[in-house]
Amino acid sequence: MTPPRAARAATLALALSGLLAATACSALSTPPTAPKPPITPPSSAPPRSPKASAAASSVLTEAMAQAALVTDADLGEPWTPSQGVATWHDGVLKAKADRRECQRLLDALYADEVFGADAQARAVVGMDDVWNEAQMRYQVLARTPAEIDKTLSWLKGLPRTCARFAATTASGAVLGVQVAELPLPEAGDARQGLRVLLTGQSRDGEPTTLTLDVAALRVGEDAISVTNGGFGEVQTEATQTAVQLGAERLKEVRRQGRVQV
Repeated sequence: MTPPRAARAATLALALSGLLAATACSALSTPPTAPKPPITPPSSAPPRSPKASAAASSVLTEAMAQAALVTDADLGEPWTPSQGVATWHDGVLKAKADRRECQRLLDALYADEVFGADAQARAVVGMDDVWNEAQMRYQVLARTPAEIDKTLSWLKGLPRTCARFAATTASGAVLGVQVAELPLPEAGDARQGLRVLLTGQSRDGEPTTLTLDVAALRVGEDAISVTNGGFGEVQTEATQTAVQLGAERLKEVRRQGRVQV
């Protein structure tokens, strides 16, 4: 029996030889005529634009953002799922700065909108440090790279423009605010960290300081923001771990292009 590939080749050869013979006979019996212009085949539809395909696949879905979140299970003890917004959120961060250029920072911290009010938060998670009574909020956001970089540039300038200023809370307490740069790991494509200290007095007249770590980064076409704060010890290592792990996880989710269930 002839193998299928050999059979197909023999059939094609036989058909080709028959076609050549028929063409030769036709050429001998048909008087010469003027050459006809070549027939242009109808053009096919243009292929799909790679840019359009890339744009369609670059959309960060809510499921992808959820899969990219860092949770208390990643940070380990003493972190647990948040039991609600910390009391210092309204008591301290809802304040008026004595300098207009620094009010934007307080507003962003109070609203938890470092990347602006029009940024679309795709996924948010809250975690509590039950040992030190600190609270972390971790967000994965959809934002254009240009807007992300604009925010990072603004944050980078705050240790100079708002290194020290005063703020008055809703209850009338006056706070001294200090802003310094916070070192972050080389995660993502661009990043900026701040440590914000808000110092005042308790109702008993005792000095109190709210420490707040703020981290913002761009990972490809997406953004991550982290705030970690409290009146006790604030673990900067936890902030840095969340940043490093979060950037890697978001990259992996993007690479897969889908959520692994």
